[in-house]
Amino acid sequence: MKVGIYTLGCKVNAYESEYVVDLLRKHNYDICDFNDICDIYIINTCTVTNTSDIKSKKIIRQARRRNKDALIIAFGCFTQANPKLDMDEIDILLGNKDKSKIIDYIEEYFKNKNKLIKVYNDLGTNFEDMYIENFGTRTRAFVKIQDGCENYCSYCIIPFVRGKCRSKEFDKTIKEITSLVNNGFYEVVLTGIHTGNYGVDINTNLCSLIKEIVKIKGLKRLRISSIEITELNDEILEVIKDNNIVVNHLHVPIQAASDKVLEIMNRKYNLQHFKDKIKYIKEIKKDISITTDIIVGHPGEDDVTFENSINDIKEIGFSKLHVFPYSRREGTKSSSMEQIDERTKKERTKKLLMLSRELEISYMKSFLNKELEVLVEVNKDNYSVGHTTNYLQVKINEPIKHNKFVNVRITDIDYPYCIGEIINK
Repeated sequence: MKVGIYTLGCKVNAYESEYVVDLLRKHNYDICDFNDICDIYIINTCTVTNTSDIKSKKIIRQARRRNKDALIIAFGCFTQANPKLDMDEIDILLGNKDKSKIIDYIEEYFKNKNKLIKVYNDLGTNFEDMYIENFGTRTRAFVKIQDGCENYCSYCIIPFVRGKCRSKEFDKTIKEITSLVNNGFYEVVLTGIHTGNYGVDINTNLCSLIKEIVKIKGLKRLRISSIEITELNDEILEVIKDNNIVVNHLHVPIQAASDKVLEIMNRKYNLQHFKDKIKYIKEIKKDISITTDIIVGHPGEDDVTFENSINDIKEIGFSKLHVFPYSRREGTKSSSMEQIDERTKKERTKKLLMLSRELEISYMKSFLNKELEVLVEVNKDNYSVGHTTNYLQVKINEPIKHNKFVNVRITDIDYPYCIGEIINK
């Protein structure tokens, strides 16, 4: 049977989809392009914003229109948040639990031809074990080490759809990463819903895990998908400082560059703490790239607050901003607050996106005429594209083998690329 799978949302979803693909292949299902005429369509949904909800429903409906007789499966955060979702297109509706049982559910459906709804209010305290030995055609492999979040930021629905913090067993994590490296993956990304909280439930921590991972023979790069400023303690910064396997890039969500808004958001730090920590990181790790998430138009963000935020963002010196207009999520504290109009949010979003481009280009220019190592990810007839350890996207004007490291000199900027010239072959 032909199966097409579509993934919305975060790196955790990408990992879980890859796990499902691996399961299906092992049971002799034929994995096809989602846009093909398939017998089964699987949609891994997202609910982080209203736009995510709309897109999740849109993709589900597209699948049904493509083949009215296909089996349609939807799971993930959107379906977890909407267990009574009234969509005729869905035949099997799961939430964020029992994705590892998808083969059983498919077989049950074809046996009985009855719609299945398996969404649980209690997601449990155990980590749903998933294990991947290969990660498709990607160069960079994701490994999900953690699930759930208990921060309950005022704007965020994710703790309600992902449940309590729970972690992958330490030894199983090391085994999985070792297997991926042995299968040719030089770069691994640790991902989770609250990655920095890894180990809180199993008597360990992220720092201990990283110290063990960097010992794995053959691993060249280790990334952390995202980490909170409050979790960048002295111990973990010491590891980042002294180990070349840990990449020269950190994604640290600030969400708001305003003490007033941070307090309303129920974030666990103030602006000065964030500034001081980033300044220290830049002192101990030369040329590090610090990227961030920022929410625009959260309740409490007035014009003065927003304009001051721009100055503070410039002062911190991020190399890129991931900008998200605030999206009202029913059931969160922020949803009951006075809302900012959509036009204002749109205007502020545009300003921050322009600022992000300025910051990116400024950071890219700082590497002109410098030598960097690139891991090639895209190979075309007359050019290649890859990333450096500090996550610069480099275009090389000649074909280079996929998954190969090359040393380049940055000769020009052609946004969003740095242009690299090979200095050894």
